[in-house]
Amino acid sequence: QVQVVESGGGLVQAGGSLRLSCTASGSIVRFNAMGWYRQAPGKQRELVAAISSGGRTNYVDSVKGRFTVSRDIAKNTMYLQMNSLKPEDTAVYYCNAHNVNYDYWGQGTQVTVSS
Repeated sequence: QVQVVESGGGLVQAGGSLRLSCTASGSIVRFNAMGWYRQAPGKQRELVAAISSGGRTNYVDSVKGRFTVSRDIAKNTMYLQMNSLKPEDTAVYYCNAHNVNYDYWGQGTQVTVSS
């Protein structure tokens, strides 16, 4: 059973930074892609950033230039570096690992940005 576990959330002031980590129970090279999603209260879950098996990245427009997704294959870990945080970035952030047959989700980590 594949497990992915997030860490690194917390409370930060606007303009600050946080780094989220997502560690998988086994090699991450088996996934077609991995991504970070977020869900704010009363809103739908949205894709924030993703990285393909080939290392290609993409971002939702609202975080471009502020967030960076990366991975360390040796550590089975994906990261989301979040800079210049805004109150509207407040949400529960979820890690997703995708392959052809299934999507694996973490339990989520809360990010709260105060104004």
